[in-house]
Amino acid sequence: MHIIYHCVGGAHSSVIASAIHLGMLPKTRVATNSEILSIPYYDNITREHYGRIIHRGIDEYGNNIYTLSRQFSGSLIIRALGDLSVILTGNENNVIFVNVSPAVNASMKIGGFLSRRLRLIWPGRPIVLWGSRRAYMDIVNIVRDIKEKVHPGRNPQK
Repeated sequence: MHIIYHCVGGAHSSVIASAIHLGMLPKTRVATNSEILSIPYYDNITREHYGRIIHRGIDEYGNNIYTLSRQFSGSLIIRALGDLSVILTGNENNVIFVNVSPAVNASMKIGGFLSRRLRLIWPGRPIVLWGSRRAYMDIVNIVRDIKEKVHPGRNPQK
């Protein structure tokens, strides 16, 4: 199975979700600044990455975990990719697209815009990091729900 966490920028919420899913970040508490910043791909997306499905690792059940920066064409892109996955695999259940955008708050949007779009890392990264920590448990819940959907009863909150 392939699980693709997606959001507008692909640099923060989807990255945190993939890291939580892969066990790189905690599930029972808000990660510290240094834990979040230790993810090599946090706040590190460039325009060349937009629209690309980036493999982040394989989870404990053998599922491939990815992130996607879909920009502002979310429903159109996800619908097309879903159709493509059915065409290529013959099974609509082989790929799951997980929208992490509902967890994104204003601080993440402002900080992400400054850091990634305007390349103003110094003011942007602390703002997006602060927002990421505020949204963290919402992202944990998204990941927990997906893991429960994919493997019912096998994903207790640790």
